Amino acid sequence: MNGQGGTAVRMTGVRLRQPHFQLGPIHLEVPAGFVTAIVGPNGSGKSTTFRLMLDLTKPDEGGIEVLGRTIGNGKSIELLNRVGYLPEEPYRHDNVIRGMDKAEFYKHWYSDWDVNHYRELLRLFEVDHSLRLGKMSKGMRRKFDLALTLSHHPDLLLLDEPSSGLDPLAWRTMIELLHRYMESGDRTILIASHVVEEVKRLADFIVFMVNGKVLGMYEKDELLTGWHQFYFPGGYEKWRAVLSEMPGLAGLEDAGGVVRAVTSSAREADAWIAARELVPAGRKSMELDDILAVLVEREKLQRQYGMKGVVQ
Repeated sequence: MNGQGGTAVRMTGVRLRQPHFQLGPIHLEVPAGFVTAIVGPNGSGKSTTFRLMLDLTKPDEGGIEVLGRTIGNGKSIELLNRVGYLPEEPYRHDNVIRGMDKAEFYKHWYSDWDVNHYRELLRLFEVDHSLRLGKMSKGMRRKFDLALTLSHHPDLLLLDEPSSGLDPLAWRTMIELLHRYMESGDRTILIASHVVEEVKRLADFIVFMVNGKVLGMYEKDELLTGWHQFYFPGGYEKWRAVLSEMPGLAGLEDAGGVVRAVTSSAREADAWIAARELVPAGRKSMELDDILAVLVEREKLQRQYGMKGVVQ
C-alpha cells in the first residue's frame, strides 16, 4: 500500500429505485491512493454504482463526492478530466469509426492527453488502431479501450470488469500497467471484477456488494487471513450449542460426518478453541469466492427472515 490518505469517492445514503431493482442505501468511502475492488454476483449493482459516480445516472436519494467534488452540481467536465472510466461493455455506436479517430476525439476532450503514452500502450498491447472498432476482436477492443482510459493519466480509474476478453498474456500486461500506474502513490483505482486472482494481485481493499447493498469493506490481507473454516468430527446437534459461541462465527453446517464452522476471526477462534480444549478434525483458509458465497447466503437469510446484519 502506498496511499497518501483522504477519500477519493464518498457515497452517503445513496438510493436508486428502478422497476425491478433497488440500489442502496449505500454508504461507502473509497480511500485515495489505493486499489479498491468491488466484488459481487452479476446484478449486484456494481456497474450502476460506477454510473452514479460519473453522473451518468441520477440517484433518487443521497450524496456522492468524487475527488472532493460533489456530483450532480453541474460542474462535471473539469472533474471528469481527472477520471478514467472503462465500462463493462464497449459503446456500440463507436463500431463504425476507426480506433485512431476515437483517439483523436479523446485528445481534444482530455487536457492531459499524452499521445506518446497512448502509442506506447498500443505497442505493449499489440493493437492496430487503424481498424474500425467493430472489426476488432473482443480482446483487441478491450486492450484498445484500456489504452484510451489510461492515456490522459487520470487521478482516478473506474474499471468495470477490465480483463473481460483478455488472453493470459494481455491480462498479465494489464496487471503490470496498473501496478505501474499506482507507483506515484497519489492515484486511485476502483475496480469491479469477478476474477479472484485479479483482485488478489491488485486490491488493497475489498468491498462486497450483493443485491444492491454493500455488505462490508475489508482490508484484503486481514480478510484473507481472518476467514477460515474449521471441521469438527460428529453430527450437527453435538456441536451446534458449543460452536455457536465461536468468535466471528459466520456459518455452521453439517458437511457429511463433520460439522463445518466458518469464522471471520481466525486468530480469536484459535484461542477460543484452545481454551476449551476442542480438537478440530481440520481447518482451511477461505478464498474470496468462498467468503462471498457465505455473505450471499447470509444476506439471503436476512431478507427472508429479518436476521440482524452480516457477521463481519
